[in-house]
Amino acid sequence: MDNHRADFWPAVTYHEFPWRADGRILEMVSHRQRQILSQPYRASILKPIADAIPRWSGETQALLDDATANLIRFDMEMANTPVPMPAILLRTESASSSQIEQLTTSARQLAMATIGVSDKQNAMLVAANVRAMQLALKIPPPLNDNAVLQIHSTLLGQSQPDIVGRYRTQPVWIGGSNLSPHNAEFVPPQSAEVPKAMADLTAFASRNDIQPLAHAALVHAQFETIHPFEDGNGRTGRVILQTILRERGLSEHSTIPISAGLLADTDAYFQALTSFRDGDIQPIIECVCLASNASVLNGRLLAQDIDLVRRRWIEEVPVRQASASRILMEYLFAQPVVNVEWLTQALEIPERTARHAIGKLADAGLLVETSAARRNRVWQAPEVLSAMDAFASRAGRRRIPSS
Repeated sequence: MDNHRADFWPAVTYHEFPWRADGRILEMVSHRQRQILSQPYRASILKPIADAIPRWSGETQALLDDATANLIRFDMEMANTPVPMPAILLRTESASSSQIEQLTTSARQLAMATIGVSDKQNAMLVAANVRAMQLALKIPPPLNDNAVLQIHSTLLGQSQPDIVGRYRTQPVWIGGSNLSPHNAEFVPPQSAEVPKAMADLTAFASRNDIQPLAHAALVHAQFETIHPFEDGNGRTGRVILQTILRERGLSEHSTIPISAGLLADTDAYFQALTSFRDGDIQPIIECVCLASNASVLNGRLLAQDIDLVRRRWIEEVPVRQASASRILMEYLFAQPVVNVEWLTQALEIPERTARHAIGKLADAGLLVETSAARRNRVWQAPEVLSAMDAFASRAGRRRIPSS
């Protein structure tokens, strides 16, 4: 497996297509820009990968073996913690994936958006990412068009309802000018080619003869290359990466926050996607492996922080095991901002019981009343939010290469 370049993986090729600029735009731009807009542009042509045979070096295989073993151990560890780490990790993955797209929000704002009491646009978009991830992990395999469209609709159905439920019908491009794709860094295939490219991708995704972590990386990279939607491709593609990890048995119990690992060096991540389009699959596989290892380390630190908080709470606030206060105490790790309305629905308890439980934990200092965008009373668990924000802070630190 020492040969790993374009001899074994089909590189993207390019073809020129005419560009039809809007007449109103032509009237508003300079003579030089009109000249550019009158010229053809180059869009990518994808070769099928459904039956492609990916190959990589022995060094990359060693990295895959190590990362795979780490993921499997981590998945089992998180499944056996006394706190709901799978739910916590799913939220951190969604937040990190959104941050790659410059959609940042705090743990507090995300938790508020989850219960519908935040008017922050980014927080609402990240909350939609959480719902998309939850949906994706419930969709039975194999990956297909319907699943991809459902994920995208959940992600952008509220913010951009006019572009969901279908693949794009117009050109898209990455980088360059908003006016046209002429100087773009990358131009995905024409919209007419998207359905065929997605059918080829889902056929490739259904294979089980490729090392699982490498398989997930390649499915993700091909999805990003197709860019089948007008917006939301990056976030949708990273949700799809998680579905492949789940289908192939690497994350049977928890979501692996790989996006948190990718945040450490987004330049390397985007460059790896470029190399993939050139026919070199090794960088994206290595990038996903390194991100996996980083996310496992960060996830374990988060689990330790959360466990310390839980131990202290149990020691300091003696409540009966089956009481509403104890149930709420455990619930706060997955949803660290609550109000009475949300709690009555989530725990299926009477309003009076919800108020009593909140009051008990507030009196003990576990919950603190905070303001919200809407006129109702909202309580937050500062220690849990601090642990989640610490995870995000660690994820955003760029790795320093070893000398």
